[in-house]
Amino acid sequence: MYNHMYIPRDFGDPVQNFWNLVNDAILCDVAVERQVEITGPDAARFTQFLSCRDLSKCEVGQCKYVLITDQDGGIINDPILLKLAEDHFWLSIADSDVLLWARGVAATAGMDVQICEPDVSPLQLQGPKSRDILRAAFGDAPAELAYYRFMEYDWNGVPLIISRTGWSSELGYEIFLRDGSKGDALWEHLMAVGGPMGLHPGHTSSIRRIEAAMLSYHADMTLENNPFELGMDRLVDLDMAADFVSKAALKRIKAAGVSQYQVGITIDGPPITGSNDENWPVLSNDTIVGKITSAVHSPRLGKNIALALVAADHAATGTMVSIDMAGDLRQAEIVPKPFFDPKKTLAAKG
Repeated sequence: MYNHMYIPRDFGDPVQNFWNLVNDAILCDVAVERQVEITGPDAARFTQFLSCRDLSKCEVGQCKYVLITDQDGGIINDPILLKLAEDHFWLSIADSDVLLWARGVAATAGMDVQICEPDVSPLQLQGPKSRDILRAAFGDAPAELAYYRFMEYDWNGVPLIISRTGWSSELGYEIFLRDGSKGDALWEHLMAVGGPMGLHPGHTSSIRRIEAAMLSYHADMTLENNPFELGMDRLVDLDMAADFVSKAALKRIKAAGVSQYQVGITIDGPPITGSNDENWPVLSNDTIVGKITSAVHSPRLGKNIALALVAADHAATGTMVSIDMAGDLRQAEIVPKPFFDPKKTLAAKG
């Protein structure tokens, strides 16, 4: 379950799904990626009030990766913001109840806004062949979108929004269907056009997203985490004039410093199989100093890679630690992240 919906996750071998993504293209049903819609005269001010990132320069037609933070500085969600008009915003959310949070904040904020969940169901078209497939399916205009930009598109009377975004760190697009009754038709159209060009049905790749050090809500961050310990300082603007829910708390946290950091780790030994649902402990001299939050074997890199939260005094690159994988003790090293394509040249190219 994800945002109270079922999500299609099993498309066979996850390693093959990874190679399909990085060599060709995959089409993912991510209708669970619900939208929180904010409209009304105070929509811009209210949307800013929810987020610690400065949105004052966000343009209509632009997307922004933002954090929704609470009164203690904890992360409620890390959505993609889409600005449809000066008074019309979508928060394209990860797995948590942002709709309820936003309505709760609005109840006492004294701002004139309307908040709802619209009839919107996204697909992700991701991979190096995605631009050519999108062009064949919908023409030149959406295929030429700049990174983190979107456009409205009429597909034979079916309203879409197409954005140059996606959860893969590869070249990719998201196609937001605004009429749920046309879901089958849209999927079949894209597969019919894209299949001969190398398009595969698939699911967002854990291998690729960990290579890219993309954090997954509930796994790598929760309400207990703040932006600074996750290395997301760039998404926090404590000096902007606008007020936001977590401003005072994040000022206190920044002044005091944090006790742990999100880091990259490589783990020795044979390839990891399965998942680390129990958050394997990170140890130094038999003392627990942190936990693995996500781990996988990367067939491209030929190594086990992981994201972890570790104590600040053990977070330096090159620090040697050990990982207790349910009794299987492995040597490991703190390394820079992302593990692959650190400048995001693949996702942002063109």
